[in-house]
Amino acid sequence: MPKRPKGPPLNAMRAFEAAARHVSFVAAAEELSVTPGAISQHIKTLEGWAGTALFRRNAQGVELTKAGASLVAEFSAAFDGLAEATRALRNLKPNADFHIAALPSVAQLWLPKRLSRVRAQFPHINFSVTAMENPPSLDRELFDLAIFIGEPNAEPEQICICPDLISPVGAPSLIEHMNHFVDTVLLHDQTWNDDWTIWSQNTGIELQDAQTGPQFSLYSLAVEEAKAGAGILMGHLCLLEDALASGALKSASEYTCPTGRFLFVHIPGATRQRPETQQVVALLNEGSA
Repeated sequence: MPKRPKGPPLNAMRAFEAAARHVSFVAAAEELSVTPGAISQHIKTLEGWAGTALFRRNAQGVELTKAGASLVAEFSAAFDGLAEATRALRNLKPNADFHIAALPSVAQLWLPKRLSRVRAQFPHINFSVTAMENPPSLDRELFDLAIFIGEPNAEPEQICICPDLISPVGAPSLIEHMNHFVDTVLLHDQTWNDDWTIWSQNTGIELQDAQTGPQFSLYSLAVEEAKAGAGILMGHLCLLEDALASGALKSASEYTCPTGRFLFVHIPGATRQRPETQQVVALLNEGSA
């Protein structure tokens, strides 16, 4: 029996679609949880199979060739369809797990108490949480909703919970003996490293150096250090409701200012939502300012 012709590897095609959509090997690698080198190798495999270059590589990054650009729409539609079929297959499972993606600080500081309400309402469903720095594509990945802090947009699938307001906070014992911000250790989160500058510019309160002080890769670590009296942290108030209510942290200033960002829930399009999605969002939103 003669051999049937083979197409290129699915992983290579997936890598091309992500790289073409982002016009970046690095962004594609982040989306697919592989290295940029792996994306580059997949692209080379696909180019070898097709016998033509799909990307031009240069010092600034990559750009699509004419041949590569001609494939983007069809490849994107194909992988959109595959994602839709995968989600439909997943939803055939009775009481399929409900997957939530969240910013690490949201997952650690804002979500637990609210998720306990959700679990009480839906005891037959397993709710899992994945902490990640950037929102996933709900069109492509099997997440049922995402909770992040970011810029608002006009999409109906983005539900704003509350504005991201910031104000300095610290341990009560430290604040009682604090005379001025100039003489106080400032704690910094590396993701929101402009917090102190934003607050100073909005309030007119001078800081000796808005960038000096201990740096933390996770906001929750910075919060724990603030509780321990290591310094004053710029508090994202939507994340610190429990710490402020319990007295573990105390406001260090009467001045609050918005960052221009919002805490939001992002849900899939109507045809891709789980039957429980809207109820879950309503329960998460309960009591939020």
